Amino acid sequence: MGEGKEIKIGAIYPFTGSLATVGEDIRQAIDLAVEIVNNRYDLPLPLARTIGLPLLGNRKIKVIYGDSQGIPAIGREEAERLIEQEKVVALIGSYQSSVTLQASAIAEAKKVPFVTPEASAPSLTERDFQYFFRTAPNDHLYTNLFFELFHFLRRYRGRDINNFAILTEDSIFGLEAAAIEKSLIRRFSGELVELEMYTPTVTSLLDELARIRNSNAQVVFGQQFLSDAIQVVQDLKTLNWFPEGLVVQNAGYTIPDFLEAVGEDGNYIISRVAWALGLGRVKPIVTEVNELYRSKYNEDMNETNTRSFTGLLVLADAINRAASINRDEIRRALRQTNIPGQRLIMPWQGVRFDSTGQNTLAGALLAQIINQEYKIIWPLSVAEAKIVWPAPSWDER
Repeated sequence: MGEGKEIKIGAIYPFTGSLATVGEDIRQAIDLAVEIVNNRYDLPLPLARTIGLPLLGNRKIKVIYGDSQGIPAIGREEAERLIEQEKVVALIGSYQSSVTLQASAIAEAKKVPFVTPEASAPSLTERDFQYFFRTAPNDHLYTNLFFELFHFLRRYRGRDINNFAILTEDSIFGLEAAAIEKSLIRRFSGELVELEMYTPTVTSLLDELARIRNSNAQVVFGQQFLSDAIQVVQDLKTLNWFPEGLVVQNAGYTIPDFLEAVGEDGNYIISRVAWALGLGRVKPIVTEVNELYRSKYNEDMNETNTRSFTGLLVLADAINRAASINRDEIRRALRQTNIPGQRLIMPWQGVRFDSTGQNTLAGALLAQIINQEYKIIWPLSVAEAKIVWPAPSWDER
């Protein structure tokens, strides 16, 4: 790669298959981040006020995309192709933890830095990898937020919350989230009254949800991607039952297609989120960047692709500070990352990686769907709506 040429970054996401719309949302956000890096914008984001990478002679970055199709083995193949044939200096991806697991293993073997902005399975940063970095929170942090909310509801709202159920797919994402939920339920002195596990994707979850209903669960944890998340809502309505709290680990519940499919039936679901548009009330950069995104794509950014947007900026910042396209130098620069929260659109204290590659300054929120919009309800310091608990029954809506 000669002087003046673009610096290639590989991005592995699902652009075909059942998660194609998620992949396209992510592509749009990454493309906007690239535009901000490569041109000059009056924004307090990393590399926004310069052109290209100033410590590399203002060379610009170019993202080469690979389509995982949502399949781990194909994600692995795409990682190898991008490294060997496209000669990318680093990789970013891959939304699903299962795909990220495979793709990042190839990157590690070939000593290529890999940044995941979205995948949340804790084990990804427990492999003693040297080239793997996660910018967003993992499932431990996300799930702790739910139990902070439950403690609040018990202590200050007088809610007698005891019986929990889990409905989960049997992927690495689902299994690890369920394990954390089970542990925290015990610590909360609650009882896990039902655990339902299935292999995605499904055409019905009626039997699983009927057993959960019959267990007298008050709170149901759900971890599903898009089509299964839609199925959950449809089947709950068929059963004419909705728990006091349906609390979900984002995934399919927080992308625009979900609300487009279920409409007002999605109201009162509570999801963990890494980002919400309402943050703009306390952090103006959120509104500024979203307006830029809206002017290009005629839609708002979302909880998923804001993580991707931020991950690309963090990676570009490291490549610039490395002042080199040498992969070991880029890895070293990632290790030394220290970006303050005010330079990000996320509700984080900043980005700083520990020895495992986990961003220790990442934070998260809980949002509830109210009037078909995701409204921040937790923490209370940034809440934009009051928590609705218990959720009203179908007949009461």
